[in-house]
Amino acid sequence: MPLADILGPVESGRVPPAPSAPAVSARVYRPLPAPELTWTPAVEAATAHLYERVKAVIPPVEWPFMAPYVKAINDLKTERNAVILAHNYQTPEIYNCVADFVGDSLQLAREATKVNAEVIVQCGVHFMAETSKILNPSKTVLIPDSRAGCSLAESITGADVRLLRQRYPGVPIVAYVNTSAEVKAEVDICCTSSNALAVVESLPGDTVIFLPDQYLAKYVASQTAKKVIAWKGACEVHERFTGDELRMYREADPEVQIIAHPECPPDVIAEADFTGSTAHMINWVRDHHPKRVVMVTECSMADNVQAELPDVEFVRPCNLCPHMKRITLPKILDSLLHMREEIVIDPAIAARARRSVERMVNLKN
Repeated sequence: MPLADILGPVESGRVPPAPSAPAVSARVYRPLPAPELTWTPAVEAATAHLYERVKAVIPPVEWPFMAPYVKAINDLKTERNAVILAHNYQTPEIYNCVADFVGDSLQLAREATKVNAEVIVQCGVHFMAETSKILNPSKTVLIPDSRAGCSLAESITGADVRLLRQRYPGVPIVAYVNTSAEVKAEVDICCTSSNALAVVESLPGDTVIFLPDQYLAKYVASQTAKKVIAWKGACEVHERFTGDELRMYREADPEVQIIAHPECPPDVIAEADFTGSTAHMINWVRDHHPKRVVMVTECSMADNVQAELPDVEFVRPCNLCPHMKRITLPKILDSLLHMREEIVIDPAIAARARRSVERMVNLKN
């Protein structure tokens, strides 16, 4: 069904922020001494099995600079009783060599509920680290660079959601996980691109409010009979792709397969052979094993899949997420050495946000 409306921020008549309790103070940890970061025969031997995973995408000349960090980080994980969660958009040396769990936002949210470690290091963007903390209030959650933000999360506030409640009383509100904790605290349920349609279909009534990604909302609206009211947000990576760009790839090679993320504009989706979340895109390549494929999403993901499937040729329309690329091996090492930067959420906001996230994680579909 077409979108009923696309809404954006309203500067006047904002509802004042809801009162909340003071944030809980961060724990105090002892900093550890910096390790030696030199390429030695011992480092080479200790990391040889990891380089095997990435040799298709990381040149041999670069590995001696990465390997000392990889070994130091993996050693520190044991010492700190830490696990690393890495999103599909992380670079191959992070995704394949130091991460304990990898995946899209939904997979990482689910894994965050299962970890036994005391410390979670989120190699993604800030809202992902917040989601891990929401689901693990007693654990220490770190993000190696707190400036790793998200254009979608920054496009809407909790006050905006409260205004939507006033304008559309009784209409359920779905928030994409690419939102802040304060937004999650105001909505009924969260979703990811993997389960957005299932979440929308699970709600009562014939109308839903979907925020903040207008393109994902349009894609969901095309798949459901429900009326979808959308927020006018967009991912700064995916909105740069165009249908014209993809038609050029087809003209150059009519046999090329094109798979796209649903955060892309409708003209891009129309040109794609398959549309799905990052996890679904990866599984599609594994299942279909195309000779040549264009993955229309953040381009580091193509490197990570190429490492696993070196015989598949990836055509890379390379749009990088500047926020994801703030996470680097040196910053992960620094995060574990000094236990920074810790995610701290107001407990009143966290408790309300937890309900909407847990409803998403526990949805049986």
